[in-house]
Amino acid sequence: MSDSKPQRAVGVRDVAALAGVSRQTVSRVLNDHPDVAPDTHARVVAAMEELGYRMNNAARALGTHRTRTIGVLASDALQYGPSRSMAAIEASAREAGYWLTAAFADSGDGASVTAAIEHLRGQAVDGLIVFAPHARTLDVLDALGTGIPTVILHAAERADFSVDQRAGARLAVATLADAGHERIAHLAGPRDWLEAEARTAGFAEELAARGLPQGPVFAGDWSPRSGHEAAADVIASGATAVFAANDQMALGLLGGLRAAGISVPQRISIVGFDDVPEAAYAWPPLTTVRQDFEELARRAVARVIARSGSGAGGRTGADAAADADRHAADPIAPVLVIRDSVVAPSA
Repeated sequence: MSDSKPQRAVGVRDVAALAGVSRQTVSRVLNDHPDVAPDTHARVVAAMEELGYRMNNAARALGTHRTRTIGVLASDALQYGPSRSMAAIEASAREAGYWLTAAFADSGDGASVTAAIEHLRGQAVDGLIVFAPHARTLDVLDALGTGIPTVILHAAERADFSVDQRAGARLAVATLADAGHERIAHLAGPRDWLEAEARTAGFAEELAARGLPQGPVFAGDWSPRSGHEAAADVIASGATAVFAANDQMALGLLGGLRAAGISVPQRISIVGFDDVPEAAYAWPPLTTVRQDFEELARRAVARVIARSGSGAGGRTGADAAADADRHAADPIAPVLVIRDSVVAPSA
């Protein structure tokens, strides 16, 4: 049995001794301080590599009050939009030299949202990105405040940054109308989702702008199952085209129509929303509206880093309103992806 003692962890003092500099100089290098000569910086880095020095976030925070960590509060993270945003945020943060720590909350439960915020604050994150698909999540945030720089996503017009949901819906309806359809139905997302509400509003706005009758709106829940179940109602409505509020419901609707002997697009044309990977391989390949989640992530991460670097405070109710107004004029434009699920209505 060995009686050797565990080795002492390498510290700043060891790095300073090997590099021939002061501990303050090592600290400046660790914290990316600009006032360090290049040759000195190189010696310190070489010493850290030789000694295998690793600086943890707690130590960094003591010196800089920053951990280079961004917290993400996610609700409904299994849905396509939030899950794609999470992956894109992680990639953008990593590129900027930051890490993520995530907490998941039941957006319908204010206590769950509050607990998640408290957990992330306890992790000393530099800033917070919140997925707030439901208005009640925003209500909790505005009542509680976060105390740290915060950016809101997935809240349609109430988000700090967003893909223009109304414009995307109008683009989908315009595609169907331009093909000659006048009886256009909408397969909507859940009524308590802000983005679903915005897409439904865009659907109605484009029909009104073209002088077309307001088509029927069928309730869905984002799932393929709800799209499949809506097929009978769509057929009974006499609609020749459908704008589905997401691709998963559109794919389910495709299956339901096929099972009922209705050919797509010959009898009923369909446009989806999101451009999920499966959309290109459906039969027929699905025409849809693509959201740029990578750009959404870049903007959110850049804003959190900028706010944390400037020492900006946390979010208040006034902040929420001001940010929404300021960025509503500059949303990310959605993109139409044309495939084979839209043709002119049959005579």
